[in-house]
Amino acid sequence: MANHPSAEKRNRQRVVRTERNRALKSALRTTVKKARAALGTADAKTAGPLLAAAESALARAASKGVIAKKSASRVTARLASAAAKLGPKAR
Repeated sequence: MANHPSAEKRNRQRVVRTERNRALKSALRTTVKKARAALGTADAKTAGPLLAAAESALARAASKGVIAKKSASRVTARLASAAAKLGPKAR
């Protein structure tokens, strides 16, 4: 239990940041899952916009510190590699 005003403030900030990060990470996972599903069906027409949305969400989450930059880079590279196997229409 926090006993000092500064410690109480840090605890309030921790709660707010945790909730924000949890929401961002959950939305990120959903976006990446939708992109992977679209790439799995080999439908290049729907995969393109979903792939772009996933890459954007990954970059945004990495810039905000929700996930590690290298983790975002790795997932983005794997999505791009899967899209390359579908052909040029997936991008």
